[in-house]
Amino acid sequence: MEREHDLGTENLPRLRLDELLQELHVRINAIRGTRDRVHGLLEAVLSVGRELDLPQVLRRIVEAAVVLVDAEYGALGVIGHDRKLSEFLTEGIDDELRARIGDLPSGHGILGELIRHPEPLRLAELSHHPSSYGFPANHPPMHSFLGVPIRVRDKVFGNLYLTEKRSAKEFDAEDEAVLSTLAVAAGVAIENARLYEEARLREQWLAASAEVTSRLLSGASRAEVLELIVERARQLVSADLCLVAVPAEGADGLRTAVVAGNETQALNGSLLPGRDGFVGEAFSGGEPVLSSDIEHDPRGGEERPRWAGLGPAVAVPMGTRGGERGVLLLARASGSTAFGREESALLLGFAGQAALAMELAERRSDAEQVALLEDRDRIARDLHDLAIQRLFATGMTLQSAQRFVEHPEAVERLGRAVGDLDDTIKIIRSTIFGLRTHDAEPGGRGVRRRLAAEVAAAALTLGFTPSVRLEGLVDTDVPGRIADHAIAVVAEALSNAARHAEAGSVDLHLVAAGGELTLTVTDDGVGIPDGVARSGLKNIEERAAALGGSFVQEVPPGGGTRLIWCVPLPGVKAAP
Repeated sequence: MEREHDLGTENLPRLRLDELLQELHVRINAIRGTRDRVHGLLEAVLSVGRELDLPQVLRRIVEAAVVLVDAEYGALGVIGHDRKLSEFLTEGIDDELRARIGDLPSGHGILGELIRHPEPLRLAELSHHPSSYGFPANHPPMHSFLGVPIRVRDKVFGNLYLTEKRSAKEFDAEDEAVLSTLAVAAGVAIENARLYEEARLREQWLAASAEVTSRLLSGASRAEVLELIVERARQLVSADLCLVAVPAEGADGLRTAVVAGNETQALNGSLLPGRDGFVGEAFSGGEPVLSSDIEHDPRGGEERPRWAGLGPAVAVPMGTRGGERGVLLLARASGSTAFGREESALLLGFAGQAALAMELAERRSDAEQVALLEDRDRIARDLHDLAIQRLFATGMTLQSAQRFVEHPEAVERLGRAVGDLDDTIKIIRSTIFGLRTHDAEPGGRGVRRRLAAEVAAAALTLGFTPSVRLEGLVDTDVPGRIADHAIAVVAEALSNAARHAEAGSVDLHLVAAGGELTLTVTDDGVGIPDGVARSGLKNIEERAAALGGSFVQEVPPGGGTRLIWCVPLPGVKAAP
């Protein structure tokens, strides 16, 4: 008995030593686990902070969070301006399962709880929380939950959501501390990425503004520059639709001048309200106007059907100190990321610089127009004071010389020369009137200018430039309504010559004399083939009939086609 007692007494220290060794082993493992977790946290912080591309930064954050707290599923929700989730990145759910689940969450239930109360939230069972109302169909079961907010300069950017702890029944306080530390590092990384993105975008906007300004000042047309503005803006903000609306001439409202992107046909040239409505509000208010869903925006009014299929939109005024010149509208497809305040500010600056460049270009054009008109006045004075006077003196000399000539044929030739000089003087006087007739609208709307523009456009399809002869006071005696018809006839005649005549030359002769305007277009082509629709010639004939005139189509002696279009000029007396 005594020996057994001694043996039991000897085993007591041995048992205590085993307990101490086991406890030491547990603590060593805990220290190793803490060391590994700290090491993993440092690696995660370095990995997240290494990226500068914001989408990639967000992806790295949620991937690191899942690994650090040993979670089955993870997600990062970005909070939008409407206090709902504008982006939702997931980890642990593949594309096939995500498609079966359906639409991504917008910020209700437990996810919305962190939006309303941005503090760490740890739950052993999701379904026991008052804000929980279950999962959608095909959603995997989730029980344990850990969520922490991500702050960027004391402003909540979004939240990290982790569910289903793999190695335990629930997340513990250490998991919460680790995830909160990662959220702080994530906030710094997100801010750096956003600053980098803003700097890169500003550089791109400045380059686009410089390109617009350079194109304008190099003499490009207003239409070309508007197209450039629309294309650059659409590319820089990844918009599906972009348009520029300018004040409509002769109507109350705005008219779309340029449209680029999807479904442009329905919007091209359409009239929009100038004060009410989404675009009108930006024009009248002089500030950017944002919408998360333009198709269903109440400010759309009757215009909403035009925005079918579109969601986020922003309209910014194109203005200078002289007033608003138009509105730049950009829209993305329904369900896309909404436009932010930063994008709106950059768009406003770009639109303002584009408007300023347009104003400078117009002022330069006005200065060139003034210089051109002054030069025309000088030429007119020189023609009147020098050329006409010399021709008139020459004619008087020839008339006086006729009295000393006895040969009948010489007398007849002198008479013809005097008549030719009189006709030349009339032509020069007509030219002087045309030079001194300042066009009522910028850019020139006189018959001469409009005719020259049509001929220049037709030269591209004809392959050569038609010859043009003008007689009479075509810019002063031809009213605007008749001029519109005449230019339309010219366009149709030149189009026919290009499409059907196979001509090598086209002669265009416009005469305003004897109380009539006569337009003659002659080509040396093969004529109008049989079987070709004559709707264009019918239109020319109807235009002549509407003005009380006539239209004749004939074949000249050398072949080809000659069109003679003649209409009366009201208020102009016929020659006796």
